[in-house]
Amino acid sequence: MWVTAIGLVVIAVIAATVAIKMTGGSSKRPVLGCRVVLGSATYPLGFEQAAHATTIAAVGKRLGIPDHGVTIALAAALQESRLHNLDHGDRDSRGLFQQRPSQGWGTASQVMTPSYAATAFYRHLTQVAGWESLPVTTAAQRVQRSGSPSAYADWEAEARAIAQATTGEIPAGLSCRVDLASAARSTDSLQQTMAQEVGSPGLGAQLDAPRGWTVASWLVGHASQFGITSVTFAGQAWTPSEGRWLPQAPADSRVQISREP
Repeated sequence: MWVTAIGLVVIAVIAATVAIKMTGGSSKRPVLGCRVVLGSATYPLGFEQAAHATTIAAVGKRLGIPDHGVTIALAAALQESRLHNLDHGDRDSRGLFQQRPSQGWGTASQVMTPSYAATAFYRHLTQVAGWESLPVTTAAQRVQRSGSPSAYADWEAEARAIAQATTGEIPAGLSCRVDLASAARSTDSLQQTMAQEVGSPGLGAQLDAPRGWTVASWLVGHASQFGITSVTFAGQAWTPSEGRWLPQAPADSRVQISREP
């Protein structure tokens, strides 16, 4: 009898496990935070990191920088600050890229502004001869002149994955699950911030896939700051509660959003 009872329990556990796997269970919904998935690799990002990553990518595309340049910038920011806008550093270094006002990068306030810092990085990068064909770590070092010149290589795979997700090479590549009720809101205008970082065209315009996913990724990366409750593009819809992109008909080549009042 005991053997029969144990056998029944084992069967029940197996059946429950199969049912969970078939239905996805609660594990299908991501944990709070952001992530980029590329093949078997997953790169988690905090909300601040995702916002800064999408800003770096959007500024690069607004300036006409090839995707390789976005990878270089992201690798530099990952090494220098882990994509956090630091108000401290070695000597007078500040911001995402640890740029030094005393070395001509701008004022302390300017280098602490992510869009300015990204623009300054790209400006210096494009002055490096042949940067388009240089390895990521070499190009980053020629801009940053770091005391650890090979360290940028440690971040190349992650930087490349984030660049692909935020410049439209990978559709719906960045996702975030956000609790808007507890998120800290920005007092800045969404429209003005988008214009400064993403440029135009943006919301409501017909966009090709790379441009559309750059805009959509920026919105998802900044959803917690601006109370964005949905983003749709190209037959895909994202909501903060689901934290992932799901199919939605009909497909539309316009990026559209909804926001909390």
